[in-house]
Amino acid sequence: MLVKDDILRRTDNGLNVFRHYLDVNFRIGKNFLNPLYKDTKASCNVFYDRHKQCYRMKDFGNDGYSGDCFALVGKIYGKNCSNPSDFIEILEIINNDLNLGLKSDSGIVKPETYSTSSKEPPQIQNRIKSKGFTTVQKTFSKHEFEFWNQSGITIQLLKQYHVVSLKKFSGENSDGKPFSFYSGEQEPMFAYTGKKRLKLYRPFSAVRYMYAGEPEEHYCFGLEQLPPKGDMLFITGGERDVLSLAAHGFHAICFNSESSNIPKGIIQKLTYRFKHLIILYDMDKTGLECSSKHQEQLSGFDIKRLLLPLEGTKQEKDITDYFRLGHSREEFMGLFVQHLDLIYSETMAILKSCEIDFKNPPASVETVVSINDVPLGTQGNLLCITGGEGSGKSNYAASLIAGAMSKGNKDIDTLGTSILPNNSNNAVLLYDTEQSEVQLYKNSLNILKRNRQDSMPEYFKAYCLTGMSRNERLQAIVQSMDKYYYEFGGIHLVIIDGIADLIGSANDEAESLRIVDELYRLAGIYKICIICVLHFVPNGLKLRGHLGSELQRKAAAIISIEKDDDPNISVIKALKVRDGSPLDVPLIQFAWNKDEGMHCYLGEKTKEEKDKRKENELKNVARSIFRLKSFYTYQELCEEIQQVMEVKDRTAKSYIKFMREKEIIIKDPSNPNIFIIG
Repeated sequence: MLVKDDILRRTDNGLNVFRHYLDVNFRIGKNFLNPLYKDTKASCNVFYDRHKQCYRMKDFGNDGYSGDCFALVGKIYGKNCSNPSDFIEILEIINNDLNLGLKSDSGIVKPETYSTSSKEPPQIQNRIKSKGFTTVQKTFSKHEFEFWNQSGITIQLLKQYHVVSLKKFSGENSDGKPFSFYSGEQEPMFAYTGKKRLKLYRPFSAVRYMYAGEPEEHYCFGLEQLPPKGDMLFITGGERDVLSLAAHGFHAICFNSESSNIPKGIIQKLTYRFKHLIILYDMDKTGLECSSKHQEQLSGFDIKRLLLPLEGTKQEKDITDYFRLGHSREEFMGLFVQHLDLIYSETMAILKSCEIDFKNPPASVETVVSINDVPLGTQGNLLCITGGEGSGKSNYAASLIAGAMSKGNKDIDTLGTSILPNNSNNAVLLYDTEQSEVQLYKNSLNILKRNRQDSMPEYFKAYCLTGMSRNERLQAIVQSMDKYYYEFGGIHLVIIDGIADLIGSANDEAESLRIVDELYRLAGIYKICIICVLHFVPNGLKLRGHLGSELQRKAAAIISIEKDDDPNISVIKALKVRDGSPLDVPLIQFAWNKDEGMHCYLGEKTKEEKDKRKENELKNVARSIFRLKSFYTYQELCEEIQQVMEVKDRTAKSYIKFMREKEIIIKDPSNPNIFIIG
């Protein structure tokens, strides 16, 4: 059974018991306010009694609290030390509350010890019953705020992640015995709270972590705070590391501990939402071994592993220490860019031979887009440019690149199209899958001339991919985009001149879906506009082939470049606009200007020509719709127009009104509730 002397030996003659139950940072022999009642005068002190060889407390304001540590616990729990059964219960309470590890039946056992660097003390979660706990919360003290703020964690961030400061935690051990923890200035206590579960965090205590509440199948801290999509997601070893990363603008989660199993189901769902999943564990022996093991177990998900330049000691081992030591967000991002350089080294070496070197030309010679404030290319979306052979698609794409390299210079001729200025010098990337290296070099010089600059900026990269196989091209585009996104702090515009050359056939449904989905996903992750040039002729308001159909469905807008009645003039017209009507976008004209040595803007077509074009297009739509059925109700006709032209309900209704005015469709004389072709 428990013995009084054993308790005293394990608690520094009772001093640790006083420090545990008295929520005040007292000094031996110095008077302080008794925190167990509303004490108004500091007349209480803890001293060492040489005769009894233990620490005792004397309270001159309330002598009922005077006595040794056992008397204090008896006072708190309503027990009488003079009663043998009560005294045994007092010993049990102290043993449990302070986790002394003493057996109550056969003497002393060695107490459990926990490393201060451990993320999860072994078996500690089994010592709390599912619902047998209560907490008393308090506001964060100045000392506690300073503890969190060492790595930039703010009170607002703690609230966002449901982290609270506790004054008291009471629970039950595996035998149903009650125990309590109290916080103090030197021993703060926090809780990571969930819907049905709580994880106790005592950073300076022997028992640092403890779980309470109903068990979860997969504990994942930070999961509910993640955005729908993002570029990087770090998997750390502990909650504080998650908060440190969040404080510096990074997304992060953690599981129970570094050694805990990482659920593959959660990882699979996160791989679609984030471009990179990176394991970022401690740099001590345990962290290095566990991160290597998890990366191997999750090898099917392309999980990366980032190592911090830290010594691996208790004071210098994790991302929290990294930021606490003064390292900045930019320095940490630099580590990640170096990691990408390492894992993409082979791809970048292959791409190097494809890159246009503007200082050493070949031996033989060589975003956001809108028209009249109508948005065509928006961040996170695709923009498709299509047209026949020789219609001027590549020249129009070159004018967009010139605009994307500008700082808002109005003298640049962008062929009637407005381009968001590139004030941050973000990457502008051109991938050409059709033209030769010499021709691409010539086109690049025309971009330089149009942009009125003396030399190509570092952030513009042009690649001739005709020498690569179709299977290699997409991988080269994806990985180089990822590198330049971090190297230049973002991507301003991407143009893929010849998207059909990334797959074997534009009519291959599976390949078409895969390529468009991947580009659409990247546009969302990097928050950029990717312009895809499609090298085949549109058919009315529809694009041919599975690739065209998928682009028509996913792209925010489709622009067609067509020859005018005068074959020397090209016309820009919108086939699809997600936010508006394509037939309301003005018709832009451009042609080759011999004096300027490039294609130049000729202005918009007249309103009469624009209305005529709108009438002809809607006639074709009406013929297509009424070929399937001889009559439609208003609602049926509206739905058919939405499906055929891929416009919203409001736009479809405006088309019906226009077609009625031009008598393209009319009401059936015998039934005014249905429409027939005019």
